[in-house]
Amino acid sequence: METWGRRYIKKWGIVIGFSILAGLVGGAGAIAFRLLIAGTHHLFFDLILPEISYEVGGFNAGYIFLPALGALIVALMIRNEPDIRGNGIPEVIEAVIFKGGNIPGRFAILKTLATSITIGSGGSVGREGPIGFIGAALTSILARWFGLSREMRKLLVTCGLAAGIAGTFNTPLAGAMFALEVVYMGAFSINLVPIFIAAVTGNAVTLAVLRNAFEIEIPGGIGHTLPELPFFFLLGLLLGIMAAFYALFLYWLTDRFTGSRIPELWKPVVGGLGVGFLGMLFPAYGIFGIGYEGMRMAFYGELAIGMMIILGLVKMIATALTIGSGQSGGVFAPSLYIGTMFGAAFGGIVGALMPSLGANPTVYALAGMAAFFSGMTQAPLTQILMVTELTRSYAVLPAVMTSATMGFLTARFFLRGESIYTLKLLRKGYRIKTGKPVILETISVGEIMTRDPVYVTEDMTLFEVEHLIAETGHDCFPVVNENLEVVGIIGVKDILKRTSSVKRLRVKRFLRRAYGITYPHETAQDALEKLMVYNQNLLPVVESPKNRKLVGVVTKKDIYRAYYRGLESMYID
Repeated sequence: METWGRRYIKKWGIVIGFSILAGLVGGAGAIAFRLLIAGTHHLFFDLILPEISYEVGGFNAGYIFLPALGALIVALMIRNEPDIRGNGIPEVIEAVIFKGGNIPGRFAILKTLATSITIGSGGSVGREGPIGFIGAALTSILARWFGLSREMRKLLVTCGLAAGIAGTFNTPLAGAMFALEVVYMGAFSINLVPIFIAAVTGNAVTLAVLRNAFEIEIPGGIGHTLPELPFFFLLGLLLGIMAAFYALFLYWLTDRFTGSRIPELWKPVVGGLGVGFLGMLFPAYGIFGIGYEGMRMAFYGELAIGMMIILGLVKMIATALTIGSGQSGGVFAPSLYIGTMFGAAFGGIVGALMPSLGANPTVYALAGMAAFFSGMTQAPLTQILMVTELTRSYAVLPAVMTSATMGFLTARFFLRGESIYTLKLLRKGYRIKTGKPVILETISVGEIMTRDPVYVTEDMTLFEVEHLIAETGHDCFPVVNENLEVVGIIGVKDILKRTSSVKRLRVKRFLRRAYGITYPHETAQDALEKLMVYNQNLLPVVESPKNRKLVGVVTKKDIYRAYYRGLESMYID
């Protein structure tokens, strides 16, 4: 018989081994995806663009058609797999929380190809979210090959996501924190170990091959003064508001495209034409594709204040058109771009109005980047750590922490606890709030309800119910009619202090007018909320809203038991 020590060593040996493997796979996936984007970019911009170039008023009209052509190819792929739209991170969250870490291989391949075509043809989206998705998808496939448990699959998918993000920016700590904040909705100390190992491994793999994971070198020797902190507070407040309403605008535009009469095949093409037109006006400023070249200009003070404001607005429109029309790509890089532009412009304005402060626009660019991203994703720790790792300095940490925290809190107020990622899941029927572990939301009422429950008919007397309470020890029962349809509930408090003459009366005279019921497909969280609202200890479970036939009951005790089981399954130890 194995001792505890041997079991412990064996288990952690397996966990660490697969964590390293997840990091290798995630890092390799990041490299392959970047090479795929480079190939598609070469195809569209180096081979196709010269053939369709045409000068109009000093602008190359050929730019207009590149994103539209890419969008047409993606639209053909969407016909077979509609879910490949979007950035990929919500799909990772859905897989980890609701699907036991399973990401289908075919879906992963098609989404990878669609995203590389969107970015390579000039679509205004990022590669970071998709790279994280690829790392997660590859580790999901790996976990299935080895027949790992549900808990290990979920953990390794999160490790793959962390490895991809870490390798993209050369920020292993921020990559791990992103996975924890966005997927786990919090940090579980025992799960930190394998996620950190995977992030470090993925980062090492990317650096070994590409040498430089993040294309932008942040200027060194930057800092700020103490009197500037109120301005960073204000910057976070403003960009938090912008981030919240931009997230809502993205999905509003998505709904407009979805509900329009434009044929499905041509919706992405229309969005692509819009992006192409905007990119034609600003071809060298990062409106096309990821946008790092524009961010570099802002960091090094090569752009005027007015130009940065215009570029921030144009990037917002271009990204909204790309994603809203149904193409595939991430919001990670566009969020960084938009925050950088508005942050640097804000810093320029502060410097112009108060030259004695010596405001450095680069610091405001970093703080704006952190504030806008934190508001959109509700992941402030990720950005705080990322800026620290990118700058290799703590000098700007107070400014970034102030802006990121305010951006996070302000956007959280307007989004009511949602993020750009959870808003997509909400549209699919998954209710998740950022900042807290998701447990009861992953468990259905059908999994925990008591089938064939004890019930009361509406023609029974209160005396009979009283005897039933004594026999069963239950304090509450569903009440049904002759067709076993739920018509109410009755419990101890409905019988207490009743006289003997009253207890001879039928149950149907004492039924509550307001009571809660639930359905097998609802979540344990839904059931708990109904129990609290109606002040009940038991909920009758009926077949559906149209068929009220009793199929079971669920109690507070059932939900508490499910919560602790679910909480334990989130830990690997």
